[in-house]
Amino acid sequence: MSVKRAKITGIGHYLPDYVLTNAELEKYVETNDEWIRSRTGISERRILKDPDKATAFMGAEASREALKDAGIAPEEIDAIIVATVTPDYMFPASAALVQKRIGAVNSYAFDLSAACSGFLYALSNGAMMIESGRAKKVIVVGADKMSAIVDFQDRTTCILFGDAAGAVVLEESDSGGIIDFVHHTDGDEECMLYQPAGGSLHPASEETVKNRMHYIRQDGRSVFKKATEGMADVSLEIMQRNNLTGDDVAWLVPHQANLRIIDATARRMGLSSEKVMINIGKYGNTTAATIPLCLYDWKNKLKKGDKIILSAFGGGLTWGAIYIEWT
Repeated sequence: MSVKRAKITGIGHYLPDYVLTNAELEKYVETNDEWIRSRTGISERRILKDPDKATAFMGAEASREALKDAGIAPEEIDAIIVATVTPDYMFPASAALVQKRIGAVNSYAFDLSAACSGFLYALSNGAMMIESGRAKKVIVVGADKMSAIVDFQDRTTCILFGDAAGAVVLEESDSGGIIDFVHHTDGDEECMLYQPAGGSLHPASEETVKNRMHYIRQDGRSVFKKATEGMADVSLEIMQRNNLTGDDVAWLVPHQANLRIIDATARRMGLSSEKVMINIGKYGNTTAATIPLCLYDWKNKLKKGDKIILSAFGGGLTWGAIYIEWT
């Protein structure tokens, strides 16, 4: 019997129009273009300036494009998963808002929170829905409006993040598609990367706002070390599980957090730079959106049978990798 798998049949994206350059960031914090580029690889990032639009808007726009690319109607979708750490509201889920906006009236929808690993976690969950036979068509979205939780007085974080969304349509495949995945979690009790307030532990109050607790906080050195080790280790792990060498892999699709982390991961896998998708310079770290944005930017270069490794590391701490044979 053939193994039922899930394959990507459509890809979409959304990028806000406003471009925030390194030069403009010099107006907010003590930094400069050379310092940012040499440490992160980032030159600019997109910012959603419209105060009436947020994550669900971007996710819906990306989903519409993915549906068009797949050539299917929104009514055919069985489920929608939105990976995000910046939902429009605590509830309802941003996925429910996406469902309404695109007219996917026959689907159920939910959010998934795994920070920068969110898209991979969501993609593997969508794949399992299809593998089980419970769903035929699933939309998986990675979307974040990071500018809403970035402190533009903190140069260690405000230089890193941008706003964007990416989406894929998953459908059933008799061969190829999503072959394997590996995910890891290590509860971050030290809170190396987190948003201190806004949840049930520290609800919004005069004190939390005054102390700027609703913005991202990060122990940059610790996160960098963990991310470098985690992404490289899990990428090698999934290669070994599937008897792959660097020669076998056509593309690495890494989370776009830092160019140094991406380079270290590629070296560990034995890949040349020509096999690595990198767009961090244009978009910065868009959290759950980085990997689908790469797939969108490179979709015309992907060939049937290409062996592709997706890899990410994020707050939680979370990290993982997915092996896809492109169909």
